[in-house]
Amino acid sequence: MNLRSLYLALAVTLVSACSTLPSSGPTGSEIQAGVSDPDLADLGITLVPVNNIAAVPPAVEPAELQLPQYEAPPTDMVGQGDVLSITIFEAGVALFGGGNPSSPSGGFDPSVRAQTLPSRRVDDDGMIDIPYVGRLRVMGNTVSEIQDKIRAGLHNLSQDPQVLVSREEVIGNSIIVSGEVNQPGRLVLQTNNETLADAVALAGGYRGEAKDLSVLFQRGANTARVRLSDVMAGPYRSLRAYPGDRLTVISDPMTFSVLGASGRVQQMPFSRNTMTVLEAIAMAGGPNPSSGDPKAVFLFRYNGPNETEPTVYHFNMMQTPTYFLAQQFALRNDDVLYFGNSASNQPRKVIQTVGLLFSPIVTATTVANRIND
Repeated sequence: MNLRSLYLALAVTLVSACSTLPSSGPTGSEIQAGVSDPDLADLGITLVPVNNIAAVPPAVEPAELQLPQYEAPPTDMVGQGDVLSITIFEAGVALFGGGNPSSPSGGFDPSVRAQTLPSRRVDDDGMIDIPYVGRLRVMGNTVSEIQDKIRAGLHNLSQDPQVLVSREEVIGNSIIVSGEVNQPGRLVLQTNNETLADAVALAGGYRGEAKDLSVLFQRGANTARVRLSDVMAGPYRSLRAYPGDRLTVISDPMTFSVLGASGRVQQMPFSRNTMTVLEAIAMAGGPNPSSGDPKAVFLFRYNGPNETEPTVYHFNMMQTPTYFLAQQFALRNDDVLYFGNSASNQPRKVIQTVGLLFSPIVTATTVANRIND
């Protein structure tokens, strides 16, 4: 077969293969036509051209947490599971038997006997047992209130009894911090004015970056999920912890997907806690110079209170005002950024394919001609 016949055969092959050449996705006009396709009307897709400031949705403000807010309890309030140390001081004949001569103030008095009872744990009903007194409800009482209760119970049984109560182990006035923190475990609230940010700091700080973490927050039967960055330096920085709270710091990076004719096709993490569409386009490398169409940049997102309203935002990056609008357009977690395929992409691919196929033949011809010469 001579070269002319080979060229003709290749040309026929290329023409028949033009319709099957790969592309990076639909063009901008094809996406717009697809949105208005009657067969897709039940999806309720809305196409929004971003060509004025009214088309830019407002940034989503963090929702107010639906959590009960309580007044800070006394720091020495006793709760379920607390372990109490109880010492009883008696003058004269001691009801509790022997003991060392002492006094409530710590001095030496041979007429006063001190007896420390075995440690008492507050049970699930908030009760403890005291010899000669019986069961006392102490949950929700302060240490001084418990001292008064025990003293009142012994008043007619012992001569001028004095009672000293201290907490050996604190359970009720504590919270649980777990997950991506350096020192997970039970954290005792020393002032009951600690914020959630304080609690994370007292747990040794968090592991990783705040923008990539979330806090699962449980108070009683109520739960919430917030970004750690909003807890540490955002709208929830003044939210106080309360005894019994449970905080779990989890890895939860925010991402957006890049598809179509772009510099890269992948899922990308947010570079910081808040990003704009313009920053996302820059991170993605923009439309591919050889296959992308800067007039056809789209953002796919679910809108609405329950995120069930599919919306497609169209950015024409060939118009100067669009750059300013994209700079005001806040990116959201799970957004999809799509770069439309250029309508001239197919002819360009044909030319590239022809070049790749013919270059070996041209090289071989050139070598053969030189040999013949």
